[in-house]
Amino acid sequence: MNTQDYLTQVFNDNFTAYFRSHVAHVNITGRNFRSDHELLGGIYEDLQSQIDTIAELLRTLDEFMPSSLNEVIDKSHIMSYDLEGDSKTLLTDVKDDLEHLKECYVELMEVSELENHQEIANYAQDRILALGKFIWMLSATLD
Repeated sequence: MNTQDYLTQVFNDNFTAYFRSHVAHVNITGRNFRSDHELLGGIYEDLQSQIDTIAELLRTLDEFMPSSLNEVIDKSHIMSYDLEGDSKTLLTDVKDDLEHLKECYVELMEVSELENHQEIANYAQDRILALGKFIWMLSATLD
């Protein structure tokens, strides 16, 4: 796989993680509702803001943004099963999605560096840091 392929995969996985974190944000309940709701809000807003950025990076490689929602979901490595359960389940599922997405960015960074797409490698590195922070927050909340 090349940088374009990894970037398209990141787009698909980010889009799915965005949707799932947004669902968790809206559907979460429980004693810690307010703090969990706010944490998930920050996560989904961050992931949502990456959709345009990733698509524009694809265009810099003369690749088009995926244009079929079915294809995005089908090609995502993040499963699109129903996101249901108590707050612990929802937070754990979102954390798992972010851990997967972080690994995708690591792969994107490595391939981009090899192919001399330093700007994309730098973007991937920034995302690894941002996702790491969210994963830490979710882990601390779940402890």
